[in-house]
Amino acid sequence: MKKNVFFFFLCFALTKNFAQVPKSFLSHRVKKEETLDQIIKKYDIKESQLLEYNPFLKKTGIKKKLVLRIPVYNQNKELKLVEKKIIPSQTYNIHKVRPKETKWRLAYEYGMTIRELDSLNPILENGLKIGQEIRVRNTLLLDSIPEKDTLYNYYSVQPSEGFYRIEKKLGINRSELESLNPKLIETGLQAGMVLKIPELLSGELKIKNDLLVERINLIDSTLNKNKIKFGVLLPFKSNEIIFDSIEDTKRILEERNLHTVSLDFYSGVLFAIDKLINKGIEIDLFVYDTQNNMTQIKDIIESKELETFDFILGPLIPSNFDYLSGYQNLKNIPKISPLSTRPVEYRKNVFQSVTEESFFRKKMYEHLEKKLDTTQHIVIVADEKNRDIEKELQLRFPWSIRLRPEKSDYIIPELVDSLLLDSVQNKIILETQSFPLIASAISQFNVQNTENRNVQVYTTYRSNAYNNDNLSRKALGGIKLTYPSGFKPFYKTFDQDYVKSFIN
Repeated sequence: MKKNVFFFFLCFALTKNFAQVPKSFLSHRVKKEETLDQIIKKYDIKESQLLEYNPFLKKTGIKKKLVLRIPVYNQNKELKLVEKKIIPSQTYNIHKVRPKETKWRLAYEYGMTIRELDSLNPILENGLKIGQEIRVRNTLLLDSIPEKDTLYNYYSVQPSEGFYRIEKKLGINRSELESLNPKLIETGLQAGMVLKIPELLSGELKIKNDLLVERINLIDSTLNKNKIKFGVLLPFKSNEIIFDSIEDTKRILEERNLHTVSLDFYSGVLFAIDKLINKGIEIDLFVYDTQNNMTQIKDIIESKELETFDFILGPLIPSNFDYLSGYQNLKNIPKISPLSTRPVEYRKNVFQSVTEESFFRKKMYEHLEKKLDTTQHIVIVADEKNRDIEKELQLRFPWSIRLRPEKSDYIIPELVDSLLLDSVQNKIILETQSFPLIASAISQFNVQNTENRNVQVYTTYRSNAYNNDNLSRKALGGIKLTYPSGFKPFYKTFDQDYVKSFIN
C-alpha cells in the first residue's frame, strides 16, 4: 500500500514538473503605462512564471522598453508567433540590370520605394551589378527616365518627411508634387519613394548620380568669392622655444603639447588651402601666435587687422575664443572654434567645428536604448572620473552590472572572466579617457570574445586616447567598438593625399 501511495505522488510530482517546462519563449517589449497584470493576462501565465524567467523585475519593476522573456506552455491560449513573410512569386517580375541603372531609378520606374526594392532583393546590399536579375513589382513600367534628364531632378523621400518639410527644402508645394507624381494622391509620402522634381527647384541640395542629395561636403558650399582673406590664431608659444638650442627644440617638438598641436593643425590648414587654390580661389592667410595669453590676444584684436578678414579661425582654447568672439567690432565676421569638444559661447557668427562631448553622449544614449535589452548581459566599466556617466547608464539599464577597474587603471583578468557569460550576448560599455585602462580593457575583452562568448564594446565618447599608436585597429575591430563620431573616417584617402601633397 505504501509503495502504491509513493508511486502516485511521484507520478503527480513528475506530471506537475513537466507541465511547468516551457515549450518555447516569446519576447515582449513593455509599452508605455503597461502593467504587470496586463502582461500576465495577455499571455495567460502566472506572475510567478513571469518572474522566474525575468528575475530582474523584482528589483526594477515594470518599466517602459524593458524586453521580457515570456514562457510558452501547453496551456497558453491563442498565442500567435509572427511568421516570416513569404512573398508569392505572382507579385513580382524579374528585371535584368542594364548599364548605368541605379536602385533609385528602378524604384521610380516600377513605382516602388528603395526600401521595398531592397527587401525583395537582399543581394542588393553590395549594390547593383550589370546583368544581375532582380525582383521588381509585377507591374508595367510607370515612367521611364531619360539617361540625361534636362527637365527634371529626382529626390528620395527621407524617413518621417512630410510635404511641408519637402516644400521648405526644395521649394515645391504639395499640389505641384502631386501633379508630377500622381501616385502620391493614392499612397501619400513614403520613406524611400522617389519623386520627380522640376529641374530648377533643387533648393540647397546637390546632384549625385542624378539624384538630389544633402550637401555633406563643405567644398560644395564654397564662398562665392574668388579671393578669401582670413586669420588663423594658434598657441604656437614660440616665445618659449630657444631655437639656438637644437636639443631643447627637438625635445619640445617630440612631446604632445600646445606647440605640436598647433603645428599639426597649421599643417592641416595649409593642406586645405592648397585644395582651395586648386579650385581657383585666391587665399590671403594671416597667422598669429596667441602664446595662449589673453594680453597677446587683446593686442592682436586692437591692431584692427582682424576686422578686415572674411573669417577667423581660432583661438584654440575655448576661453580664449570666447574672449575674442565677445568683441563687438568682430561680431559680423564668421569665427570658428576648432578642435576642442568643450562648449563655447554661441554668439552671432560663432561656429564650433567639433561636436560637443555632451551631444555625442546624448546621441549614444539614444542608440544604446534602441540596441540593448534585457536579453543581453550588460556590463558597465567606468573609472572614477566617469562615475556620473556610470550612474546615468545604470538608470537607463537597471539590469546592468558594474565592473570597477583598479586604481592603477587595470582590469583583473579573473574578474572579467567571472562576470562575462556564455551563450548570451555580452555588451560592455567602457567609459574612460585613460589610455592604460582602454588598452587593458580592450585586450581583456578581445581574449574573452570566443566562439562560446560573444563580446561587443561601446563607449559614449571616443576621446583622443583611442588614437594612441599602441592601440591596434585590429583589436578595436575584434570587439566591434561602437562609438559616436562627428565625421566619417576616410583615413586611407586622406593620408594618401596628405603625404602626396607633403612630398610635392
